[in-house]
Amino acid sequence: MPKTLPLMVQGTSSDAGKSAIATALCRIFAQDGYKTAPFKSQNMALNSYVTLDGKEIGRAQGVQAEAAGILATTDMNPILIKPTRDSESQIVVNGEPYGNMKAFAYRTEFYHEGLRIIEEAYQRLASSYERVVIEGAGSPAEVNLNDRELVNMRVARLTNAPVILVADIERGGVFASLVGTLQLLEPEDRDRVIGVIINRFRGDLTLLQPGLDWFEEYTGKPVLGVVPFIPDLWIDAEDSLILHRYQGQRETPREIDIAVLRYPRISNFTDVDPFFVEPDCRMRFVTRLEELGEPDLIVLPGSKNTLEDLQFLRETGLAAAVKDLHHKGKTYIVGLCGGYQMLGDSIHDPAGVESPLQQLDGLGLIPMITTMEQKKTTVLSRGEAVFAKEKLTVEGYEIHMGQSAYSSNEFPFIQMEGRTEGYCQEERQMIGTYFHGLFHNDHFRTLLLNTIREKKGLPPITDRPSFVALREQGYDLLADTVRRHVKLDTIEEYMKAFQEKEVQV
Repeated sequence: MPKTLPLMVQGTSSDAGKSAIATALCRIFAQDGYKTAPFKSQNMALNSYVTLDGKEIGRAQGVQAEAAGILATTDMNPILIKPTRDSESQIVVNGEPYGNMKAFAYRTEFYHEGLRIIEEAYQRLASSYERVVIEGAGSPAEVNLNDRELVNMRVARLTNAPVILVADIERGGVFASLVGTLQLLEPEDRDRVIGVIINRFRGDLTLLQPGLDWFEEYTGKPVLGVVPFIPDLWIDAEDSLILHRYQGQRETPREIDIAVLRYPRISNFTDVDPFFVEPDCRMRFVTRLEELGEPDLIVLPGSKNTLEDLQFLRETGLAAAVKDLHHKGKTYIVGLCGGYQMLGDSIHDPAGVESPLQQLDGLGLIPMITTMEQKKTTVLSRGEAVFAKEKLTVEGYEIHMGQSAYSSNEFPFIQMEGRTEGYCQEERQMIGTYFHGLFHNDHFRTLLLNTIREKKGLPPITDRPSFVALREQGYDLLADTVRRHVKLDTIEEYMKAFQEKEVQV
C-alpha cells in the first residue's frame, strides 16, 4: 500500500468550518479512489456517534467517515471530552468512559497518557488508509495552552501533516484573525501552514480580491480557496456553538409549531434536524418560559447532566408549563434519552455519576424511575414500533448512563429482540425513548407530523422529504463546492512534499 498522506485542517476559532472542510476533503479523496479516513485526536463535544461495535466518538468523525464511505472506528477520535459541569468533563478513551476529570487535572495528569493514546490510534489508521484527513480544535494560537495541547500543532508534528488554516468570514475580521493566528504560531509551526481557506463567503468576490492579494503579499501564504456559504446543508454538527444558527426559523410561520427545550447541557441536539427540511414545520429552541407558548410538539432532547438540566427546567418554570400543556391535551410531547428520563417520576444518582444532586422528582408523566450507573450504554439499536395504527421499523442509537425501571408499562414503544423499549401512549400524546435518531426515520416522522396535522384539522402530507437522502446529497454538494473553489492540486503537491521530510515530534 502507498505511504499514507495526511492533511490537517485547523481553524482560527471554534466553528470556523473545520469540520465541514474536513468532511468535504474526505468525500473528495474517496471519490478520487483513495482509501480515506478522518482523524481528530481529541474532541470536546456533546454530540456523539456510536460505532458499529458500540463505542462512542465525536459526531463529526462519524459523519466524516460516512462521507468517506467507510465505517467509523474509535481510532478516528481516540479521546472524546464530554462536559458535565463547569470545569469538569467525562473523558471517553477509545470509545469507553475513562473517568470524570477537572480541566486542570486533565491538563497536568493526563497529558502523556493522552499523547500515547493519540499516537497509537493514528498509527493504526496510517497502516490501513492512503489518506488521513486530520481535524484540529479551537485555534492553534491559544498561547496559554500550547505547551500541553493534544489536538493542533502537536498532532501536525506527530503526523508530519501539512496544515490548512480555515477562517469564517461571516464573523467579520477575517484577515485579522488569519494574520493574528499565523503571527502567534512558533516559526516551525507557521512553516507547516501551506495556505488558508476563507469559508462561508457571500457576495462579490471581486470586492474581496484586494484583501486576498494583500494577505498573500503580507504573510507569504497562499489563499487556497474562498468557499461560498452553502444554504440548507444538512450535515450533522457536533458543537452546541452551532445552535445560534438554528434560530432562523423561529419567526417563520408554519402549520406545525415545534419547541425544543434547550437546557444548559443539551446533547445530541441534531436529533431534531429532520424537522428543518419539513415544509410545514417551524422549529424553535426554547430557554425561557415566555418563549414556549402553546406549540404542537415539545421535544425534550438528550442531556449530559440530566439532573441539573431537569433542575433548570424547574427553576425556569418550563417544567410546570410542559406539564400544564400536557394536561390540557394541547401538545404532543417527545422525550429522547435524558429528556425521556426527565419525563419519569424521579431520577436518582447515588454515586454522583453526573451530578452531586442525588435525587430529583421528574415531571411525573411516565411511570418510571431512573437510576444513574457507572456503566454507560452505547449501542446501535433497531426494533419494531407501532404508531398511528401502523407497524414500522425504527433504527437509532443509545448513549446513556442511566437505567430506567417502570412501575407499570402498558404502553411500550419499541419491540426489540428479547425486550421492549420506551413508552408511547398516543391518547395522552406522550412518547419517551432512549433512541437517538428517532426522527431520522422518515416513516415515523411522517406519521407523527400527519397525526399532529389531523388533530389540527389539516390534510396529511404524504410526499415528505427523505432526510437520509438529503444528507447524502449534502456530502456531494459540499465536495462539489470545495472542488470548484479550492486549489486541490496545490494541496496534493504539499501533501506529497511533506512526507519527504523527516517527521518532527
